[in-house]
Amino acid sequence: MKQESQTYQEVYEEGTALLAEAGIEEAKLDARLLLEFVCGTDRNTLLVHGDRAVTEEEQERYEALIAARAAHTPLQHLTGEQEFMGLTFAVNENVLVPRQDTEILVEETLKNLQDGMRILDLCTGSGCILLSLLQYSNDCVGVGVDLSAQALAVARKNYERLRGTRPEMTAFFLEGDLFEALERRTAAEYDEADSMGERYDIIVSNPPYIETDVIGTLMPEVREHEPVMALDGGEDGLTFYRRIVQGAGDHLNRGGMLFFEIGCEQAAGVREIMEQAGFREIEVVKDFAGLDRVVYGIWLGQQGGSYV
Repeated sequence: MKQESQTYQEVYEEGTALLAEAGIEEAKLDARLLLEFVCGTDRNTLLVHGDRAVTEEEQERYEALIAARAAHTPLQHLTGEQEFMGLTFAVNENVLVPRQDTEILVEETLKNLQDGMRILDLCTGSGCILLSLLQYSNDCVGVGVDLSAQALAVARKNYERLRGTRPEMTAFFLEGDLFEALERRTAAEYDEADSMGERYDIIVSNPPYIETDVIGTLMPEVREHEPVMALDGGEDGLTFYRRIVQGAGDHLNRGGMLFFEIGCEQAAGVREIMEQAGFREIEVVKDFAGLDRVVYGIWLGQQGGSYV
């Protein structure tokens, strides 16, 4: 890029060219979004005020961000946020960037979420799933669990941000390995008055589900910049589904529901795991591309060693 003062349009065009040369698929979009981020502008600026002068400081910041994006640093890591379910969530290298496909999981859960329910979100990451459910319901209480303390720091930041406009929102975030976090939580983490040990009405999870051998083939934005522990689902990608299903019955009310996001070829495997554990009325939901994306079922309890 040139160092002399340039117009908004000129800076944008050079940013686009550099990203296209680096093989960034959405070069025009990313170049525009980064310029808007740096200058505090919106889309209309490029359309109507392309001749606007860009300051030296703005140009230097933009060039640095374009260089990072050209090196395949995710756009959201550069801006520090991502839109999801009509809300803005903070993100960084410690959490998966919320994706549009995951909105299908939230929407299906919302269809079955009633006011006052208790929600458990396993592998919560940025907290986007749990906090979206709480944002669009009333009097529900949510618990988010993650093995990563760094991810939970992001989730808590998002929680405090949303509570700024909705102070009645109630969520707790616990560090630990799936259900283990519930067993060893302390009163400081989770108010004793909130019935510690009580079961949940809904368990929801977008667990790691990429097969271990496949991770190395993912696009560099994912394999080099997103946390591997949030991606690696074991040899067949189903490790976390087995673990969660195995423990879900001990933490769900009778008639409670378990919701999963899945990889597009995992519906049959996850359905079988759930059926064998005693879940019933299992449904598979497709995403906007027509691919299997969500599996959910109902827990009817276990009596006398058999599932009913």
